[in-house]
Amino acid sequence: MDELIVSKNPKCSVAEAIRVIRTNIQFSLKLKKGKMILVTSSVKGEGKSFVSSNLAVSFAQKNLKVLLVDSDLRLGRLHQIFKASNKNGFSELLVNDDGMKYHKYVKNTGVENLSFISRGVVPPNPSELLDSPNIASFLEQVQKDYDVIIFDGTPINGLTDSLVFTKYVDKVVVVSAANYTKMNLLENTIKSLQNLNVDIAGVVLNKVSTNSSSSYYNDYYTDL
Repeated sequence: MDELIVSKNPKCSVAEAIRVIRTNIQFSLKLKKGKMILVTSSVKGEGKSFVSSNLAVSFAQKNLKVLLVDSDLRLGRLHQIFKASNKNGFSELLVNDDGMKYHKYVKNTGVENLSFISRGVVPPNPSELLDSPNIASFLEQVQKDYDVIIFDGTPINGLTDSLVFTKYVDKVVVVSAANYTKMNLLENTIKSLQNLNVDIAGVVLNKVSTNSSSSYYNDYYTDL
């Protein structure tokens, strides 16, 4: 299934819901004068990559220059969504301290105004790599070159990767899934982020079944 709903079927209810999320985030980013967003979840399988990729497409459709980065260095699959190579990805960029030369890691998505950096080879120390000094030059450069930078991170529960990465971003979006996400896990995720004084943009409820035969997903956004 082609997961880029916003691009392939822009008039469906899912695409409209993604645009609502974009509008809310865009407004809050302007208030903060920020541009970096982390999309995470509680556990695997809630659809954070579906949300982050469609959210990136939606921002790009507003004629904004967008970079989507797969910062899930363990199971990131953005290269599958965009049908691109996973070679020379984010993990290699960080290991090689190539922030100043990040352009050679950027891949084409086929969507106007949207580029992305794939996960790369799974490193032995993902959380340490995401918190290494090597990331500073990369973040400095991309903020100069892009209007919006979206990071597709790891789930929160059981992993520290996204938690250590929150200090670099301006907003965090938490994805949950209907009839899948356990409330105690979602509460733990929110509490973990709040303990770090993270600016949580809101929660997206994903995988809500609809009566429409054309769409499995129906996402919505809610402020916390």
